[in-house]
Amino acid sequence: MLQPKRTKYRKVQKGRMKGNSGRGHLLSNGMFGIKSLDSNFLTSRQIEAARVAATRFMKREGQLWIKIFPDKPITKKPLEVRMGKGKGAPEYWAAVVKPGRIIFEVGGVPLEVAKEALRLAAQKLPVKTKFIVARDYDA
Repeated sequence: MLQPKRTKYRKVQKGRMKGNSGRGHLLSNGMFGIKSLDSNFLTSRQIEAARVAATRFMKREGQLWIKIFPDKPITKKPLEVRMGKGKGAPEYWAAVVKPGRIIFEVGGVPLEVAKEALRLAAQKLPVKTKFIVARDYDA
């Protein structure tokens, strides 16, 4: 029996982002975090820009966890190419973010520092976010 030819990339279709996040909606590592209120694709560059903004403000104090991973290849065909001839090459990688998903978590810093660091990180992202605090946090 003939086996199908294996390709380097799994063919992934874009799909629809309906409903709320089924997982990743609770703080697991840090005391503070930002939670998505919209659904969107976050590219690896956007995630990295937000990470740099937050860690730069915290001056390497505390710890920052990235709770999403860009594991979806977004493909694009070159300009002025005719229809057909297969799927385009991967252009960039993206993480699917739905409402309720925690994007970043911060621990080991005071509330004011965490709030400002995550505000700066949220400005780099194309989704609306909300600052959240762990239930067992005591000021």
